[in-house]
Amino acid sequence: MTRRGGVLIAAVPAVLAGGPALAAGDIGGATMGAGWALPFAGMLLSIALGPVVFPHLWERHYGKFAAFWAALMLVPLVLLRGLDPALGALLHTALLDYIPFIILLFALFTIAGGILISGNLRGTPLTNTTLLAIGTVLASFVGTTGASIIMIRPVLRANDDRRFNVHVVVFFIFLVSNIGGSLTPLGDPPLFLGFLRGVDFFWTTTHLLPETAFAVIVLLALFYAFDSVLFRKEKGYPTLKDPTPDRAIKLWGKVNIPLLAGVIAAILMSANWKPGTAFTVHGVAVEGQNLLRDVILLALAGLSLKLTPGPVRAGNEFSWGPIKEVAKLFAGIFICIIPVLAMLQAGREGAFAPLVALVTNADGGANTTAYFWLTGALSSFLDNAPTYLVFFELAGGDPRALMTNGASTLAAISAGAVFMGANSYIGNAPNFMVYAIAKDRKVAMPSFFGYMLWSGAILIPLFVVLTFLFFR
Repeated sequence: MTRRGGVLIAAVPAVLAGGPALAAGDIGGATMGAGWALPFAGMLLSIALGPVVFPHLWERHYGKFAAFWAALMLVPLVLLRGLDPALGALLHTALLDYIPFIILLFALFTIAGGILISGNLRGTPLTNTTLLAIGTVLASFVGTTGASIIMIRPVLRANDDRRFNVHVVVFFIFLVSNIGGSLTPLGDPPLFLGFLRGVDFFWTTTHLLPETAFAVIVLLALFYAFDSVLFRKEKGYPTLKDPTPDRAIKLWGKVNIPLLAGVIAAILMSANWKPGTAFTVHGVAVEGQNLLRDVILLALAGLSLKLTPGPVRAGNEFSWGPIKEVAKLFAGIFICIIPVLAMLQAGREGAFAPLVALVTNADGGANTTAYFWLTGALSSFLDNAPTYLVFFELAGGDPRALMTNGASTLAAISAGAVFMGANSYIGNAPNFMVYAIAKDRKVAMPSFFGYMLWSGAILIPLFVVLTFLFFR
């Protein structure tokens, strides 16, 4: 621990509210002061600003940043709330949220990374629109990260002889890396966290289909019109040499397609099969079907590694770096969010009572518009998975109630987290990955704020229309 870290930890008790002895896992959210949220805020701000402000330092030491903020929360929690409550809360988060979350991401990342599309097409407006549509649909089945890994290189190859191709990547981020992942828990990490909390697998499919279909159709139509104008404009310029001439499209790593089906089957099994068995660790019960699901997912990932030829993964430039980063950063996020969720569960009795009032109408009902825009605004610049959890708990945290009487609220939270992750490069993990790959392929990608001009001009008006149509 650095001297600066030691000073910060020493200062923490001054802004935290103490409490009496508590039971295992109960950290007394109603008696916590707002200072308990500082490590969580610091963790998210580090993720948001680190890759932009000090990219080289961040790349080498992001794990240490995560460990620092986690320690800044855990040490005071043990000292002021007791070892037993702190350990119970930590195990609850690790066993029921973090480990299943990382296992699913690992499985999807590994299996999707073994699917390669080779060959090349000419990037006409119709071809590009078709590729974006395919990637958008794919995102809800293999995740936004998986779909981005599979589709970004074919899209870039199709357009590497185009003078104007930046917009293709920008719309790719809008659709494939974000909005396309809104229809199943496999699509985007926030929705899988909702699934782990008890939201039915197909709930988002049925309740977000109209909003998603509207957004996707509008964006694809806008893209086709915009790309057509630029495609015609290019005819007035000298033709560029195509570095990847057109050749037949071929799919490699087909063995991974049934493995992806196995992932879906494992998730559905855990949602519908209830054997009534559980394994208890320090008062935290891990249900048998969930443990079996995680074992199956790991086995499927192992089969993908064994059965996929090395050249196929090499063609995708596959490496373990991204999943390692996600695992380390989300370990910090899930630890730091423990007191935040406890305070949110306290509702009007907790430190976040003003936030509760902000998303509550005068008659006591939920303000759907506020949930959509607040979830979305934070998801634009902070990671959308923990943002989803924050507002899920703020809305009561009861999945049965939210799926029925609170369906409009849960839809607003889900759409805000997934859709508005597209507002910036750091709103969702695939965004920056796609940016880096495109830039490496010599696409003149806009800067951080330049990209936000694109999203502000295109997405914000779309979200305003969505608000009037669906989230009022």
